[in-house]
This record gives sequence, C-alpha cells and structure tokens, in this order.
Amino acid sequence: MFSWLFKDDAGTAADLYVDLGTANTLIAARGKGIVLNEPSLIAYQQTSPGKKRVIAVGNDAKEKLANNPGSIFPQKPIRDGVIADFETSEVMLQHFLSQPGVRNAFSRPRVVVSLPYGVTEVEKKAVIQSCKAAGAKEVFLIDEPMAAAIGSGLNVKSAQGNMIIDIGGGTTEVAVIALADIVYCEAVRVGGHKIDDQIIDYFRKYKKLIISDNTAEYLKVEIGTAVPKKDIRTAQISGRDADTGMNKTMEVSSEDVGLAMNNCIQEVINAIHKALEHTPPELVSDIIETGVVLAGGGALIRDFDLRIQNEVRLPVRVAESPLTAIAKGGEAVLSDPELLDKIQLEV
Repeated sequence: MFSWLFKDDAGTAADLYVDLGTANTLIAARGKGIVLNEPSLIAYQQTSPGKKRVIAVGNDAKEKLANNPGSIFPQKPIRDGVIADFETSEVMLQHFLSQPGVRNAFSRPRVVVSLPYGVTEVEKKAVIQSCKAAGAKEVFLIDEPMAAAIGSGLNVKSAQGNMIIDIGGGTTEVAVIALADIVYCEAVRVGGHKIDDQIIDYFRKYKKLIISDNTAEYLKVEIGTAVPKKDIRTAQISGRDADTGMNKTMEVSSEDVGLAMNNCIQEVINAIHKALEHTPPELVSDIIETGVVLAGGGALIRDFDLRIQNEVRLPVRVAESPLTAIAKGGEAVLSDPELLDKIQLEV
C-alpha cells in the first residue's frame, strides 16, 4: 500500500530509528545497529524570566550538571515517553540527529519513532513536527510494545498470541500481540523513576534518612529485589538525617529496598492480570504455553521474573538485552517495509 515511500531505496523502510525514552534516547541506523544512547536531558541557564538558553544536551548535560550544580539547571523534555516540552525536545532531537555516525550516511533521513501505546493525536503530531524540524524527511510512528516485542525475538507476524511486558523509565506496558497487531495493551504509570521515588519516600519515612535520586537508583540496581525475603543482601549508603540534617551513613538491606519497591511491583502484576482478563481465550492459551517476556530497564530488577511467575502462574523470561530491546526492534523495522506498513500508526 505504501510502496511509493520506498522507491528511492528499494528493500528498506527507513534510515533511522529513534527511541525517545523518559530516561535515555537511543538511535539505531539501518545496517549499523545502535549508534547513540544518551540521557534524555538538557542543561540550561535562565537568561531572563520565562526564557532559557540550552547549553548542553545528553551526556554533556549530565557532566555539566555534575560540575556546575549552582548556575545550570536540568530539564527532561520527555515525560512518560512523550514530549513534555516542545521547544527543548526539538533542540535535543536536532543535537542527537546531527551527531557523527547518526547523520553522516543520511542527509535527510526517513525516521521511525516509537511511542507509548495509546498516545493522543496531539502527542503524535508533536513528535512528527520535532523530527521534521530536526531534519527528518519523513517520520513514521510505531508502538513501543511492538518494538520491544520485535527486539525481544517474538514472532509478531504469527497468529499465535505473545505477551510482552516493557518496564521503562516512566511507564510499564503489558501488551498482547498477534498478526502484527496489538490485541490489548494495559499501560500503567509505573517505571524506574517512580520506583526510585518510592525508595526515597520509604527511607525518609521508616529510616529517617534523606537520600538522593542517584542513591535510590544505586539501591534498586545493586540490591533491589522483587522478593524481599529471599537472598538478603546489604549495602552502605550515605544521606542526611531527617531530624538533625547532619550527614549519616547507614547499612541497609535488600529486604528494605524490596519493601520500598513493593507497591510499584504489585501495580505491574495487577496490570498483567487485567491484560489477561481482556485477552481472547484462544490467545491466553498461547500465552500459557509460550509464557511472557520482560523487557526494559525494570526487567533487570532481581527476581522480578520469579515474582511474576509465582503470582500470575505463567512462564516468564527476560529478554536477551532488556535495556536495548526496543531499539533493536526499531532497527529491525528499518529493513522491513512490509512490517512497517502493518504496524505504523495512523496520524
């Protein structure tokens, strides 16, 4: 149906794939793999009331913010996987798309962008406008769960039902896919950032210790667990005493971190139950046989797969590269015009 789109490069669908993540932006180039993976972050200075000047993007912004915390401010243009600030998103995209290794081979690239399931028409148009302003010739949109499923090795074109659970920085999406279509998707506003917030709140409330975002993420990654009573580990952390304001060092256990994360983890499990309830019985039978796949950064939380397996009673496996599954799926679409034709979103 869309064969005219591909006439200038037969056998290809597009040139670049962009994963606009809440935490990181990944770009894959056709035939090259992932060519960029940087924080979805800008650093700016306030020039006058209501006006700001962007001085760094991505890794550069992270470095500048670490060295000059007083005069430079951070902003994350992407919130829950969609554009929250149009102006700074455009600056960020222009910067990333102009990096060496990204733009070199394609003067005006055709770009595929993945978005959270169920985004509004306004959000879709904002992404298209930002990409075109950043130099894209054409922009195609696909659903993030579909990209995650493709990147996790699932046969999305099959009539057999597959379930993918993508736990990102801002949202978690539980999708059932068959015949290159999302049959049902349950999305919840739970991701890595909310889990970090829960850890911070827990330690302030129960341990009287105020910890930073970085410390919360460290605890989540290093000793966090979805099964708090199993294989208890410990770590030394520093923070401020909530009562005195003085610096304080404390040994904490994985049980504490697991309890802090528990509400978020339970929300994800509830979303899986809800997705299964809304899935046609014949596809549920397929999922019972083949199991579910976890992707996204949250899939790396220790024993998350075991917790889901115990509570949902389904086989669970973690994708081979959960952090880059979406980008790998997007990259695969670049060389498959027929698949892009089937899965692209209407605008």
